[in-house]
Amino acid sequence: MEPNTVQKLEQSIENLKSKNVRIYLFTQDTKGNARAGIRYIYQLAMSLKNIGFKPYILHEKPDYTGVSEWLGEEYMTQLEHKSIEGQNLEVSPEDIIIIPEIFAFVMEQIKDLPCAKVVLCQAYDHMLETLQPGLSWVNYGFLKCITTSEFQKEYISSVLRNVSIDVLPPYISDVFGKSEYPQKPVVAVHSRDQRKTLNFIKTFYLKFPQYRWITFRDMRGLSELDFATYLKDCFMSIWIDETSGFGTFPIESMKCGVPVLGRVPNLVPSWMNQDNGVWIGEEIKLPDFAADFIQNWLEDNIKPELYTEMDKTISEQPNQNGFNKMVNELFTGYLKTREISFTEQLNKLQN
Repeated sequence: MEPNTVQKLEQSIENLKSKNVRIYLFTQDTKGNARAGIRYIYQLAMSLKNIGFKPYILHEKPDYTGVSEWLGEEYMTQLEHKSIEGQNLEVSPEDIIIIPEIFAFVMEQIKDLPCAKVVLCQAYDHMLETLQPGLSWVNYGFLKCITTSEFQKEYISSVLRNVSIDVLPPYISDVFGKSEYPQKPVVAVHSRDQRKTLNFIKTFYLKFPQYRWITFRDMRGLSELDFATYLKDCFMSIWIDETSGFGTFPIESMKCGVPVLGRVPNLVPSWMNQDNGVWIGEEIKLPDFAADFIQNWLEDNIKPELYTEMDKTISEQPNQNGFNKMVNELFTGYLKTREISFTEQLNKLQN
């Protein structure tokens, strides 16, 4: 038995050195609906593929809908997909499985698999949602976590102990950019809860009937290309998401040259400052601030410094090349740690 174990360890070490390691990224089926969290997973998988790793999109059912309709056909054709149900999933000790924080039941299902296990925590408010009271990710063998901001890292580490946390902020696709034409009297509205979007729009029109000619566009459910196309035509965007840990919509707006009016989240994103948007603490006042901004826009009275700060914020965010570099450093580190661990085990068996 020992020679066989030695041989397996040697093969695992060789696979780690050559990046011949399967990296499974679990995702839910959005049924054709756009989700920023799913986009992040696919961008991560595509980045891994482009820098020489072997990523697989892992989903629950064989009849997975995919993301062609809203993210792009290339993400379905260029990335391999595997289903947990009805397929014999190949997993070796050197492989890595990444599970989003909300799927604790999947973590429990795979807790005995002999591979590295990593939690992807994009939304800190979901991290305990499906965990049993008193249990942590470590109970299922998940000792590492990837999250999207330093603030989320600090919060997660204060709640869940003995978990190593790395930060990998998302990047904004180059389909987002400034329009060549003057912006239209259209306001983009984005919230996690569509009821808040509708409530904001109805409240605004009732309080300020003189602005009924202003169009509000609900940005939910659009493909990424349509989302970017519609957004760059707007002169303002409204962001309502009190539990966001990062918030890609405001960054996308800034990249399109669209000022953002938003409610300050409970966990303030690292990119947010007092000068790169109009940030308020009380959601109920959003319609009033929106009316003030519209009046200033009509009078051409928006401070140029706002747009300067928006551009500065965008310049500080990773582009695709920067994202690829961070992904490479992070996962090369994961593989090196595993290689050292397997080498130590091999030395013990051989001595």
